[in-house]
Amino acid sequence: MALVNEHFLKLSDNYLFADIAKKVNAFKVSHPQVRVISLGIGDVTQPLCPAVIEAMHKAVDEMATKASFHGYGPECGYDFLREAIVKNDFAPRGVKIDPTEVFVNDGAKSDTGNIGEIVRWDNSIGVTDPIYPVYIDSNVMCGRAGVLENGRWSNVNYLPCTAENNFVPQIPDHRVDMIYLCYPNNPTGTVLPKEELKKWVRYALDNDTIIFYDAAYEAYIRDADIPHSIYEIKGARKCAIEFHSYSKTAGFTGVRCGYTVIPKELTAVTLDGTRRVELNHLWDRRQSTKFNGTSYISQRAAAAIYTPEGKRQIRATIDYYMDNALLMHKALTDMGFEVFGGRNAPYLWVKTPDGIGSWKFFEQMLYAVGVVCTPGVGFGPSGEGYIRLTAFGNREDCEEAMSRIREWMAKK
Repeated sequence: MALVNEHFLKLSDNYLFADIAKKVNAFKVSHPQVRVISLGIGDVTQPLCPAVIEAMHKAVDEMATKASFHGYGPECGYDFLREAIVKNDFAPRGVKIDPTEVFVNDGAKSDTGNIGEIVRWDNSIGVTDPIYPVYIDSNVMCGRAGVLENGRWSNVNYLPCTAENNFVPQIPDHRVDMIYLCYPNNPTGTVLPKEELKKWVRYALDNDTIIFYDAAYEAYIRDADIPHSIYEIKGARKCAIEFHSYSKTAGFTGVRCGYTVIPKELTAVTLDGTRRVELNHLWDRRQSTKFNGTSYISQRAAAAIYTPEGKRQIRATIDYYMDNALLMHKALTDMGFEVFGGRNAPYLWVKTPDGIGSWKFFEQMLYAVGVVCTPGVGFGPSGEGYIRLTAFGNREDCEEAMSRIREWMAKK
């Protein structure tokens, strides 16, 4: 008799964004006359840049002739992309990364969810709170998170990030085996100064902890003193795995490509304590078994963003989204909302008025003005009393949404 993995049964029935979609669809059915504006799910709206489109067309043409056809590619990525990543994303920041430490994937979500396979299921974990749901749910699936008790998982160390601590998580006062950090942060849109990141690296080195560092939004950083990579911090190569994505950087949400960096200095110990094992090797072995590699067409598209034309074009798109964020931040602040983020990230973290619960305010905004946000509590206990708005919409929709909210708030 086959037995189910009962850890899956601990999960809520739907992923956060599936719940939102269900509620929005119900609203659309009952209010067909309302044009709904979504500022909730962080999907992009601007088309792929010309350099990427040209590269994809060329790659498709290559697949049409026997001489240039590409079948199975290397599971960890083609050298042309791995080398471009090293040359453009790390070398200019003084960070030394070898191409064999770069693993190309089909988006950061896959690797952040799967990375826990190469470490023991009973490792303790720490997460900033609020947090991107995939970090928690993937650990629930393997039993690492424990059981849900009053909205918190029993084996998870929650590191609250609130207005009271300026959204800077406190270093634990005890040893934690694995810690997830995401900066610029999803969902709060806040960043971690270099001096604070140094504290985390020192903690990890002192406690033999692995940091899973999600840098998916680093391209949106505007402040010169905010690190784009944890490897800008001395010693991080010995304690950190870093995740990158082209989804928001280059509009690849539908193309699917990203990469993970695992330095060869990073090791974990066996249970008996007699051996340290390179995690780079284990992840290589895992990918070779479970992943057939990102498509050649997607990797050629990714490589195109590192050309001079590609860099200029994606920067223009990023500026477009950040101008949306600035517009929304100012409008909401003028309305009297307390707003965080939106300066170095495409997310705005907005405190709900009068202590209204996150889901209640989500429904109020949807039914009053037809604007979709994301309830903050969906990202963890410390997210209660907040909503997340994204700047990935069309400019006209962002302006219209702010106008609708302004009129609504004026009547309250």
